[in-house]
Amino acid sequence: MLSRLVIALRVKVFEKVNGDNAITFPNAVVGPDRFQELYGHPAANGRSKGAGLSDLFWYWLSPGPEVHQEHLEAGPRYDDVAQVTRTFLAGPADALSAAAARCTAKVLDEVITKPVTHVRLRDLMMPVWAEYCYELVFGEPCPRAARDLIVGHADDVVTSLKCTGFRHPARRARLTRYLETRLADVRHPLPETLTRTEQVHYLQGTYFNTAVVQMSEAMAHLLLALAQHPQVAQRIDDDRYFAHVLDETFRLYPLFGIAHRITTADIELDEHTRFPAGSVLCFDYPAYHATGYANPHEFDPGRWEHTNARNEHHIPFGVAANRPCPAWRLSPIALRAATREVLRRVTLHSTVAHTRSLPSRGPCLLVRDGSTPRLRLWLMRVLDRWEDVWRSVVQLVLGTAMVLHAHRLRLAGRYFETHQPQEIP
Repeated sequence: MLSRLVIALRVKVFEKVNGDNAITFPNAVVGPDRFQELYGHPAANGRSKGAGLSDLFWYWLSPGPEVHQEHLEAGPRYDDVAQVTRTFLAGPADALSAAAARCTAKVLDEVITKPVTHVRLRDLMMPVWAEYCYELVFGEPCPRAARDLIVGHADDVVTSLKCTGFRHPARRARLTRYLETRLADVRHPLPETLTRTEQVHYLQGTYFNTAVVQMSEAMAHLLLALAQHPQVAQRIDDDRYFAHVLDETFRLYPLFGIAHRITTADIELDEHTRFPAGSVLCFDYPAYHATGYANPHEFDPGRWEHTNARNEHHIPFGVAANRPCPAWRLSPIALRAATREVLRRVTLHSTVAHTRSLPSRGPCLLVRDGSTPRLRLWLMRVLDRWEDVWRSVVQLVLGTAMVLHAHRLRLAGRYFETHQPQEIP
């Protein structure tokens, strides 16, 4: 009860301090049936300029948020960066799958040394995807020192995003300095529209921040769902069924909470529904994913047996018309290989609360002999409930402090006051 009250208070604080007159969808005016129509509108393409929310996200994503692909304004530079990203993420499915299995096996060999190993799933997966993304960028195995830099940076970003810890710019800067020495070693040419410093920040933000964090979060949700639904885990070798499991995981636990866009021109959906240029549109993924389904809050991969995710309220990688995730093809391939490598070695057990934001990082037991450690699972449940209370208070305090700090720094606002963005064709 206390944790829910603190969470509600924290949301109110964020709304008040941010100061945006933002509109969140779906709502009574634009319901789920028109959600994607508005999201995909050509004028809903502003990304950072003109929204107080951008100051907050730039603060969390530093260094280099001005060249982070998701925060670049539309135009030639965004097109250049997006094309380079697609090139790095491309490749034969077999090779992408084999690399994911290999990186997962390497980390599991280091971690699983006992019959029962207690882990936090997000922490377990970060080294896996640090190794994987390093190979995508440099085309060679990841040195342990580089992996530690990548994990330290990515963990710092996601910890501050979830308001469970302050950000540490010095920790992030260590990875920046390392990448500066490796620019000549990347597998593909970097965006020509970026300066050398911007290219470093592009690598750091795209592959060693967003990619590592999102893949680790995705795996944490997927493995935690399998730990709490063992009957589902038993069928994971079926490719078609695995696709259903992944669709259901992304539906119930979308990696994006709210994505915001700024209108660059007036949007008129009909004679009664108009949004003027400069409006901040917030698209609520969890709310949208909960509409149009029977028992939407239950984890049920079987719901996809008789329907296609493309025909439902389901946009785990965004909408095709408005900056879809560039890893939409790679992610399912890599996640499937990594998941099977985990389940080949251990059974998963967890009794913790499974929420979309997962600030607990997903406590879980990895069991090698197939037993069920009931006492440890009971203790895990008790500890998780206690941690949830104090963690909510921590999130309120730290989150408020960081929002206030970001509001004072105005990283995005000051950037656009001194830089003239490229004209949108």
